[in-house]
Amino acid sequence: MLNILNGVELEIKSGETIAILGQSGSGKSTLLGLLAGLDMPTAGDVFLDNKHLNALDEDGRAELRLDKVGFVFQSFQLLPNLTALENVMLPLELKADSNAKTRAHELLQRVGLDQRLQHFPRQLSGGEQQRVAIARAFALQPAIVFADEPTGNLDTVTSAQIINLLFEINREQQTTLVMVTHDENLAGLCQRRLILEDGLIREEKG
Repeated sequence: MLNILNGVELEIKSGETIAILGQSGSGKSTLLGLLAGLDMPTAGDVFLDNKHLNALDEDGRAELRLDKVGFVFQSFQLLPNLTALENVMLPLELKADSNAKTRAHELLQRVGLDQRLQHFPRQLSGGEQQRVAIARAFALQPAIVFADEPTGNLDTVTSAQIINLLFEINREQQTTLVMVTHDENLAGLCQRRLILEDGLIREEKG
């Protein structure tokens, strides 16, 4: 059996911004998946907002993620058959929010896409798709947002815009932000920098 992470002990406090860095294959995305309850550890325990993820079944973890977690992925992960507005409305509708359309419109306006509401992902640039993804991630005002290489598919100028937007909305909503990145500039904006090496985690003191 391949051990990707070994003896990782990590506590993340509410409102913190954290960057997880490391070489390719070091386990960064695996750690993110464990923290979010997308994957389960073969040993050890994971708690999210004081809920023991190990004790929840798949449906229970999915419900907790809907309540507490937002995601921003390198590949955007928008549903191709839904418009920008519908993609952002989706988590709100899953929570039976009667103001889903209005709330989604407001969020897309906040990320500068007020004129792109009815566009499908294929009609949007990479930067625009990531703006939709950010709006969707913050739609339910989650306790924590996990971002996996959020600027990995974007050019330098667009990356800078997305970074600014991500941190601005994060501050506005006072959300905990945990981010996997290779980008040193992006990591430098976070309060804590965690380095994964050989399955172990160490904190880099600033």
